[in-house]
Amino acid sequence: MGHCLTKNRQDKDESDHHVDFAGANVTVITTKESWDQKLSESSRDGKIVVVNFSATWCGPCRMMAPFYRELSEKYPSLMFLVVDVDELIDFSTSWDIKATPTFFFLKDGQQVDKLVGANKPELQKKIIAASDLVPHVQN
Repeated sequence: MGHCLTKNRQDKDESDHHVDFAGANVTVITTKESWDQKLSESSRDGKIVVVNFSATWCGPCRMMAPFYRELSEKYPSLMFLVVDVDELIDFSTSWDIKATPTFFFLKDGQQVDKLVGANKPELQKKIIAASDLVPHVQN
């Protein structure tokens, strides 16, 4: 179960951008405004937010990306976001990100759980638990 320590932006290799962290039901957060908008939306809709603080140069992050997208399709009652720690440096620092990937689980904007590292079984377990907290609407 790996993780990457945060690294200096100048060391970033541009060839690492080929990994697709978005897709399925995963939204990439590129600004503080888009973060605020998604958190407001999740509170309004009663959704728990799963946030993946990640980096394109991080091997374990790239390994988790397809699994994260798969989980986003399987659990549509949750809101799945991804934040590139190199794109939103100050914002990521405000969340005290020491290693990537780091996953936060938020309800009404407040942290309810956290996972550091690329641990697929533990991430799935936490997502199932979070999904159980969301009231399911019968159609």
